[in-house]
This record gives sequence, C-alpha cells and structure tokens, in this order.
Amino acid sequence: MFLYIEYPTWIQPEIFPGVPFLGLLRWYGLMYVFAFATAYIILTKVSKEGALDTESYKVNDDDLFSFIGVGILFLIIGARVFSTLVYDTSKEYWSKPWLIFWPFKNGHFTGLSGMSYHGGFIGGLIGMLVWCRHKKQSFWKWSDAMCTAIPLGYTFGRIGNFLNGELYGRITTMPWGVKFPNASRFSASAEWVQEFCAKIGMNAANANVVNLPRHPSQLYEAFFEGIVLWLIIWACRKHKKFDGMLGMIYTAGYGFFRFFIEYFREPDSELGFRITGGQTSQIWENTSLLNISTGQILCFLMILFSIICSIILYKIQQKQTGNKKEVQK
Repeated sequence: MFLYIEYPTWIQPEIFPGVPFLGLLRWYGLMYVFAFATAYIILTKVSKEGALDTESYKVNDDDLFSFIGVGILFLIIGARVFSTLVYDTSKEYWSKPWLIFWPFKNGHFTGLSGMSYHGGFIGGLIGMLVWCRHKKQSFWKWSDAMCTAIPLGYTFGRIGNFLNGELYGRITTMPWGVKFPNASRFSASAEWVQEFCAKIGMNAANANVVNLPRHPSQLYEAFFEGIVLWLIIWACRKHKKFDGMLGMIYTAGYGFFRFFIEYFREPDSELGFRITGGQTSQIWENTSLLNISTGQILCFLMILFSIICSIILYKIQQKQTGNKKEVQK
C-alpha cells in the first residue's frame, strides 16, 4: 500500500501544451485572472452594502474598477520586483534590471515566473494609498473593503502554484504527501532514504535517486490563508470597531497562518534558514521549530505591524469620536 500521492501526470504548466499559440496560456496566469475577478465581485458586494459610501460621496462602478485596477498594477510590480531583487540570489536582475519584466528566458516564453507575496502586499498597499490620495477617499475604509476580498482571490494564486508544481513543502510520511515532479531527488543508497521509503511503501531498490513525497503546502496556504481567513474577515465586516480593523485582521491573520505553514513549506534553496536555533537541518526537513525562514521573519513583522497599527488607529479614532461628541454638545 502506497502512503503517498503521485502528482497527476496530466497537469502541465501550460493549459494547452504543444498547441501553437495556445501553448502560451498557462494555468498560473489563468488563476490570477480568477483571483482578480473574485476580488472584484466581492468588493462590489461590499460596496453595495454601503461600506464605502459617505455623507458627501456615493461610490460608483468606475471607482471600484479603477481602485482594483491600480491596486493590481502596483501589486504585480511589487511582487515581481521583490521576487527578483530580494529572493533571487544570483544578482542577475541587479545588473540587468530590464529583465525584471521580460517574459522570456533562454528563448522561451515563461511569463513573469517568480512573484513574491510580501512584495505584492507592499506594492498593493502603495497602490491603494496612491488611489485614495488621488480620489480623496479614506485609505483605511477602502483597505478594509479590499481586505474582505483579497483572501478568497488569493486562494486561486496558491492553486496556481500547485498546478505549476512549485513552492512545494518538505518531505513527509503523511498519506497525503505528494511526489512533485520538479522536486529535488535524493540518493537511494542513503540509509535514511531507505528507511523513509520503507515507511511509505515506496520501492527504490533499483533506483539511483528517488523523489520523496512532500507536503502540498500550496494547498495548506490556499485553505488557511485563503478560505479560512476570508471567512473570519467576512464574519467581522459588519462589526468593525474602527476603520482599518479588517485590514489589520487580514495582515495579522495572514502572518499568523503563513508563519506556521512555513514549517511545512520548503524554503528557497538559495536562502535556506535565516535563523537556526541550535539544531540545524536540511531545508527539506523539519527537525526544529527554531529554524526560521525568510518568510517567517516577514510574517512576524506583519503581525507586529498590525498590532501596533491597530492600537494607534483605535486610539486616534476614539479621540476623534470624543471630539465630535464635544462639538455636538
């Protein structure tokens, strides 16, 4: 009995592999379309509930379309720049910055492969701020509305990672472990590999190298950082204590879920662990909770930022409410 799952052979990065022109269409890009469409639909529903209207201004469809359009543009720029300049250790993009948005590599169309969530988060934040400043709208009110839409759209992005067979997790003996085709192989003669194979019923006797099953960490993220976080924010949307509260729930919630899922996700091989707490291990293993990745550090900063910002926003808006009551008296 096999205690793992073979990655489906019919899944390819291209939607129509081998078909002229149609072969350029990739699942990852399609998932982005689904993500943005989902975010727009939810944002429209939130707007119809009156979450964005004020006494002097009523939001229209053009506002929503331009708001999400500017946010998406800055998100893509931030995600791509962060991925190439921070996560890529070859330094190629520092010396050839024009390649950051060049969708070809070695003569083949690759799209903008390599996007950073944290870069997209910063870029999207800047985009929303720019739009709100230009339109003279409340940034915190609009960011709350957007954060009710982002998680469910984000789910599609992680599904796209799964379909690409990338950002997989560390090796596991769990029965839902998946053998990703592009994962690094291990020497079949190594004693620990033989013991691992015996646990999951894998026959590696005639192989030189073996592909071991991994945590499908992309799907963990899609569920917890996407669906679960969206349900939490959706339930809280009509119970805000201050403008910006939903944005802070999203920031802290994502940071919290991602921090712990990082223990199952394999860090980038070029970066490894940023912090090692005594017991070191290979990046494909999970032997110590004190081995911290780059993603976990950034997630911790997200949580810290949201806590501090929540306290400041709450106090400021409480003070403003008190001043208004004094004026009315």
